[in-house]
Amino acid sequence: MPLENKINLSIIIPVFNEENFLKKLFQDLTKYFNNSETEIILVDDGSTDRSTEIINNFKNNHNCNFNFKNIRLDKNSGKGKALRKGMKESCGEYILLQDADLELDTKDSHEMYQMIQSNSEIKCIFGSRYLSGKLKKNNYFFNNLIGKVNSLIFNIFFSQSLSDVHCGLKILHKDVLDKINLSVNDFGIEIDLASQIVRNNFFIYEFGVSYYFRTKAQGKKITWLDGIKSFYYLLKARFFDNSFSTNISILYSCIYMGFVGSFFGMGLGNTLFIIIFFIIGSILGIHFKILSSSLIFFSIYVGSFFGKGNGTSLAVLIFFILGIYLARFSKKIFLNSRINFLF
Repeated sequence: MPLENKINLSIIIPVFNEENFLKKLFQDLTKYFNNSETEIILVDDGSTDRSTEIINNFKNNHNCNFNFKNIRLDKNSGKGKALRKGMKESCGEYILLQDADLELDTKDSHEMYQMIQSNSEIKCIFGSRYLSGKLKKNNYFFNNLIGKVNSLIFNIFFSQSLSDVHCGLKILHKDVLDKINLSVNDFGIEIDLASQIVRNNFFIYEFGVSYYFRTKAQGKKITWLDGIKSFYYLLKARFFDNSFSTNISILYSCIYMGFVGSFFGMGLGNTLFIIIFFIIGSILGIHFKILSSSLIFFSIYVGSFFGKGNGTSLAVLIFFILGIYLARFSKKIFLNSRINFLF
């Protein structure tokens, strides 16, 4: 008869050249998570400094009550790869993702764990460095700006309202982990994770956390280039990692919304409107499949017969809004039917 799993929390921590922070990290973990129901999984992502030595010394000499696992990757493969490896080795009911650099406070990790454990309806909590109530120290304006812009784009693409999609502190129930299939190896893992959670209809709660930035001299890994790369991951997660029917819907709605844009402006202005409405169409295609999207197109087409000049533009806009209401109504009606994949 197999032994019952007694691990309630798995804490996964990727480590790459963090020799200056590991001692304090171990102290904090021992302070807040020193119990037999917790496992600490450190994934040494090909460190070339004394990190490996420090981890091994702790593993061999610690007298803590939590279970300690150390996974060593032969070469540096990226944060995403390290997290995915740790997730595969985890066995807790809850999985907490935490960075090793102490920019985020382990005390906040403990508070998030207590919160999710006390409410069975909560399956996912993301830390947020932008919510008020905790101490913050951050001098990297450009990194901060890109993080906020990425969160805004993510919210538009996925109809969410997250303040900090890139925060490295997150806790998930195993039900969430069982539904997702992560594939990104670098810092884009944050977008990959968030997008898959949303696609599987889990609600993401947020919890304000403290943030103490560190400099490049102290070993900060992420740069503004990673922020630029995240734009690619946002586009990939939203417009390419979809089912075939969703991709067809996106293409279809882009085309007819480009048609809508042709009713606005003149010359260069007309081209700009076509591009803007084309982008709007790409977002509509995500939320409405072929048949419900066709209701929007039909409504716009009917509106194009009303008025003259600017009057036609206004009529098209009004009928476009009407079409969205019709599409949403039809989507609700057929939500539980056999043909819901068309709506």
